Formats: sequence, structure tokens, C-alpha cells
Amino acid sequence: MAKRLFDLLGATLALLLLSPLLLAAALAIKLDTRGPVFYRQQRVGRHGVPFAIHKFRTMAHGAAGPALTVGDDPRITRVGAFLRRTRIDELPQLIDVLQGRMSLVGPRPEVPRYVAQYPPGLRERVLAVRPGITDPASLAWIDEGRLLAAAADPEREYVEVILPAKLQRAAEYAERATLATDLAVLWRTLRLLLRQV
Repeated sequence: MAKRLFDLLGATLALLLLSPLLLAAALAIKLDTRGPVFYRQQRVGRHGVPFAIHKFRTMAHGAAGPALTVGDDPRITRVGAFLRRTRIDELPQLIDVLQGRMSLVGPRPEVPRYVAQYPPGLRERVLAVRPGITDPASLAWIDEGRLLAAAADPEREYVEVILPAKLQRAAEYAERATLATDLAVLWRTLRLLLRQV
């Protein structure tokens, strides 16, 4: 209950404080390329319930291709590259937090095709809590795109190396999370993002 109240208060305050930035990002997307401001993609939430996540669109409208985005993907727009680098594209997920589908801190929600590959034991532990905008695993692999770009087979590298390690870290978070640990993760996230700008 305390975590949900913290999420509601935190997401509401963040949306109010960041509204000028969010509006500027939306305007930049509209001026840069045609298409919607938001990108909605199905992710797997708490207890395996699917939901459509909110993100700012960073790719050309209607772009098709592999699920993983690696390196200088030609589908990424000029504005999209900046939004991704600074993680501003993730801020609309504050809406998902208000709607109760996500938390400020929690295991990052995956697409169904990768959740289907979760080992049963880890799946139950990771999906026992609401997914989050940030978590310890995301911070540990903040340079994931660079690592995948250097791999001979990015998807295999993700499924066989990065995903299992992130899942283990996410499961540990889910079992030990407290308000204090969430505040620490949010503080670390803010510090890392400020370095990206």
C-alpha cells in the first residue's frame, strides 16, 4: 500500500514538474517526422497480464524490423536518437504508473516473446510485482545497446547472456524491495541520466 501511494504521489509530481519537457519532446517529434507522438507496444505486466506501454515514438512511423534496437538503427529518427540517449522517451510511462500498470521502480516489462523464454522459477518471482520505469538491472546494463551492437548475433546475445543476468537481478530486487531501496534506485537513475545529457 505504501509503495502504491509513493508511486501515485511520485508520478503525479513528476508529470507536473516535467510537463514543459514532455510538451517540448512531443512538439519536436511532430516537427521532425510524420506520425503519432506516442508509441504503444504490448508488454507483460504483473502476474503476466499484458498491457500497452506508453513511450515517445523514436522511430520512423510504420518502421518494421527486428524487435531489438541495436546501435545506430536506421529506423531511429534524429529526435528519437536524442530521446533514447537521454531516456526521455521513457517518461510517458509515468502515465502507466498512474494507471496502476507500472511502478516507478520495478523489473522492466518485457515483450511477450521474451517473457515466454523466462525460466519458470524466475518468471514467477519477476512477475510477482508491478514492472517499473527503472530498476537495478536496468542501471547495471545501461549500456546494453552498445554491448548488443558489438555482438555477432545481437538477439542471441540478449536471450542467452543479458536477459538471464537481468532476470536474476530483477528477481532479487522483487524479493527485497523496500521504500528505501526504491529511493536509492531512483537517485542512482537520476544521477546516471544527468550524465547522459
